[in-house]
Amino acid sequence: MISIYILKTCDSCRKATKWLTENHIPYQEIAIREQPPSLADLKRALANLDGDIRKLFNTSGQDYRSLNLKEKISTLSNAQALDLLANNGNLIKRPFLISKSKTLVGFQPETWKKSLT
Repeated sequence: MISIYILKTCDSCRKATKWLTENHIPYQEIAIREQPPSLADLKRALANLDGDIRKLFNTSGQDYRSLNLKEKISTLSNAQALDLLANNGNLIKRPFLISKSKTLVGFQPETWKKSLT
């Protein structure tokens, strides 16, 4: 089963869940603010992103800006950055999709099609 971490008011999240439904791919929605992905899931996603921690961050979000992460991110270790993400779902780029074999961050229809169908 696929788990997709979303924010109900996020346009990309709505497009992603609509795409999953249209493609008959079963999924479970999880509210990313209330229940961020686990540290283990974030580590898996990071590995799939070739270790580029920046790709896990929602760089356009208020929390990212208020914590001045644009300036600070390069000084954080991966462990520190992952800890921030695991404890604040607002910092995570959404939608965040995870299954037994896949992790996808952000909604890109062509990438999702290649990965999930």
